[in-house]
Amino acid sequence: MSTPATNLMASLRSGNATSPRLTWYGPDAERVELSGRVLDNWVAKTSNLLQDELDAEPGMSLRLDLPAHWKSLVWALAGWQVGMELVLDGGGADLLVTDTPDAGAGADFDAVVAVPLAALAMRWPGELPIGVVDYAAEVRSHGDVFMAHAEPDAALPALRRADAAHAHSELLDGFASDHESGVRLLVRAGDGLEAALSHALGAWTKDGSVVLVHPDVEVTQHLLDNERVSGA
Repeated sequence: MSTPATNLMASLRSGNATSPRLTWYGPDAERVELSGRVLDNWVAKTSNLLQDELDAEPGMSLRLDLPAHWKSLVWALAGWQVGMELVLDGGGADLLVTDTPDAGAGADFDAVVAVPLAALAMRWPGELPIGVVDYAAEVRSHGDVFMAHAEPDAALPALRRADAAHAHSELLDGFASDHESGVRLLVRAGDGLEAALSHALGAWTKDGSVVLVHPDVEVTQHLLDNERVSGA
């Protein structure tokens, strides 16, 4: 049974696949632009890492201890594509994905993945606690196409947050924000990961795209004009 997330990924890689779908403005003049095809490639590799290396399967939970960032959006889409429940409220989960790993981080999780947020990072900058998976070093070795070992069920939980929960069937209808068709949407990372996910899903569902901006980056008229932003 397909889920809204798997259908969304299919549309991102097939419809106007070379058009920008996610553009990130980060510190130190970082600008990363992902077309639908490239975004799908990152999500597929991350989904394969989850499934093949971390033994993730539908119904398992994934805690995203990450700020709003292009890599955290990739992780969310990958988790949903596998059929997992994302945990945003700091609660318990099977797997932990974090940009701040420490020696005690893995005590309550089956596996911990460290995600360096620098755009060009090829590995974690420094030593990692024993057993922690280095996302940057591992993800590129995984396949560009994701084939699920077990089809996710749309009735399974997809998102747990502080005040609500959503099944996979409700992600695009109950969680995603409503936006105009074809919108080029400005999303401020400072509003948090939950808001970024809601707005991004809403834009992509309407064949739109997202410009995600780090809190340290000034949103100037020049930036808005260059990116052809049409909604905020």
